[in-house]
Amino acid sequence: MATAVDGNILGRAEQEFGSLQVQGKSDLGKEDFLTLLVAQLSHQDPMNPMDDKEFVSQLSEFSSLEQLTNISTGIDEMNNSTGRQEMISAVSFIGKDVRAGGYGLSKADEKVSSLYFTITEPVANGFINIYDPNMNLVRTESIGTKQPGNYEYQWDGNDYQGQDMADGVYSVAMYAEGLDGNPVLISTEVSGTVAGIQTEGTTQYLRLSDGRIVRFTDVKEVVDNSATNTTDTTTDATE
Repeated sequence: MATAVDGNILGRAEQEFGSLQVQGKSDLGKEDFLTLLVAQLSHQDPMNPMDDKEFVSQLSEFSSLEQLTNISTGIDEMNNSTGRQEMISAVSFIGKDVRAGGYGLSKADEKVSSLYFTITEPVANGFINIYDPNMNLVRTESIGTKQPGNYEYQWDGNDYQGQDMADGVYSVAMYAEGLDGNPVLISTEVSGTVAGIQTEGTTQYLRLSDGRIVRFTDVKEVVDNSATNTTDTTTDATE
């Protein structure tokens, strides 16, 4: 039944559409879309029913909306499940020594952690830059020429003037050039004892006992510090 409002004919369905409000949401969900569609079908003009093509189009839109909603829900559930599984696995690393991709050095009580790096092609010249917690450059050292292989770098804990640096976590950035003068990619790794687990979103991080942080998925191996280290030592890095 239609009613006269300000001289215009306003149908019942139009009144319902106009008064329909979704509280607390800025976008319509699939349930809201279905409610609107049912209301439209229930109150359509018998003398001018909805066109078949329009009806099929709206059903198609609803089907697409439902599929996208289901996919989004499935992805969220999968991410949450993956995050929980990673947390469970990460907890088992507490108290163990790990080796993982990273670029941090720690200094505590005159003891400095080691940095491991891998070169995949000959290096004509390269440098190691060390930054303090405020990202101020405190030391630059040359690694000289290097053949492809795995190396270990041991910082002496001093700045470029030979002064002893304060305890804390330091960052390392490496740069190297090949025989042709082009940059050479260098991957770095760190090792340490896992003291705790940190979660940011769905990503798990291992907090080492010296304060450094490494991503759980970057762990390459569990390291036994009591075993003999077979990695070549970069003796010329501290010259």
